[in-house]
Amino acid sequence: MKLSTKGKYGLYAMIFLARRHGEGPQSLKAFGELNLPEAYLEQLLGSLRRAGLVNTVRGTQGGYLLSREPEKITVKEILEAMEGPLCFADCVADSDQPPCAHSGDCPARGVWEYLTGEINALLGRITLSDILNQNLHHPENVTEETT
Repeated sequence: MKLSTKGKYGLYAMIFLARRHGEGPQSLKAFGELNLPEAYLEQLLGSLRRAGLVNTVRGTQGGYLLSREPEKITVKEILEAMEGPLCFADCVADSDQPPCAHSGDCPARGVWEYLTGEINALLGRITLSDILNQNLHHPENVTEETT
């Protein structure tokens, strides 16, 4: 399982907004430190907006801002907005894809289901606030799931 560039930069954009939470809307130019083409950044922010994680404000003082407090937005929400459902194998995804020919008797399916569940649970407990506070070293330090 490898996170795509879209997922990584979507998370970076959300961390950028979390650092500036309460400072008002951030223009596209303000995101300059991410060194992304403006069109690509707009695409990322559009996906985050459609997922309800980012709000936009129009006008000369407009821009982008978090839709909720940083402690109420999880890494799981962000990655799902960018990547879709997070799973280790297609056979455990909630999708319209036809099941694998071996899905009924696959000896590894239980492992994929377990790993998918554990990773999603962990990502659902890590918030933007945890990232900003570098509160990630021990599972007991991570906030409870907010979704």
